[in-house]
Amino acid sequence: MVQSRRMAFPSCARHLAAVVAAGVVAGALTVVPRAQAVAAAAEIISGAALMDTVRTLASAEYEGRAAGSPGSARARDWLRDRLTAVGLRTYGERLDHPFTFTPKAAATSVGATPAPANGVNLIGLCAGTDRSLPAIVVSAHYDHVGIREGRLFPGADDNASGVATLLEIARSCVAHPFRHDLIIAALDAEEMGLQGARAFVAAPPVPKDRLAVDVNLDMIARGDKGELYASGTHHHPALKPLLEPVFARAPIKVLFGHDLPGTGDEDWTMQSDHGVFHQAGIPFVYFGVEDHPDYHQPTDTADRIDAGFFAKAATVILESLRALDAGLK
Repeated sequence: MVQSRRMAFPSCARHLAAVVAAGVVAGALTVVPRAQAVAAAAEIISGAALMDTVRTLASAEYEGRAAGSPGSARARDWLRDRLTAVGLRTYGERLDHPFTFTPKAAATSVGATPAPANGVNLIGLCAGTDRSLPAIVVSAHYDHVGIREGRLFPGADDNASGVATLLEIARSCVAHPFRHDLIIAALDAEEMGLQGARAFVAAPPVPKDRLAVDVNLDMIARGDKGELYASGTHHHPALKPLLEPVFARAPIKVLFGHDLPGTGDEDWTMQSDHGVFHQAGIPFVYFGVEDHPDYHQPTDTADRIDAGFFAKAATVILESLRALDAGLK
């Protein structure tokens, strides 16, 4: 999660018209009649598998995964191997999609032009059973803030937790394909201004009008209040009736919110990678928890995660994806 989570940002995306139970086109979304939207059988994501990934990515070996750092490159190599082993297809020859961006000007040099920086997104395809349908993007950033003043910032919740869930969703999709194509996007340089998302939206692997929705995962493991939030349905009301049944039966409290314009810090619309999709007019659902004392601190470590809550949150997200897959045309 970018540091701007504590700031307010303007929203540039269009608002979608409300959609009720009958199938209605709303902006970029077409929803099937509710009676036809049948979710797949429930799947449970393993807490042990999730925590193994978080412990790995948050370990000292990866040096806090700052974009462009050797630790980030090692983390990317590890993650690429896991996504390849799952069986994702590639767009082009590799999962790697490099990009270049301009960081913010250094505070120490007034008027200085910063040198271009490099990032690499990992983008894979889990092919759906109906290739005529648009694609669903599932995104999570794998970078964090690295080492500062000699202190390691592990980024266990932010955002090894999202990446761990992304990997398990990819595994589930390959084993039990969705109707829609799933684009699995492990994005880089989120902490430097949502740069991986900007690169993805500027040059998507499929035409932009073939992207039905972005489901973004960022900080989902530290439910210190026992709560997980789903943001975005204020902007995209067509999605809410598809998710409500999932949330109603969830084993944890899942709440809609943190997406109202004009609410300052409480509006998360532009505070992670989904914001770039929103600016481009692509609907989104963002899953995340509220800030906790270890946010962007060296204490954001794996041992502070409740593995039970994490597994339940990841399972709810997977079931929500299945519901979106069933309910979107």
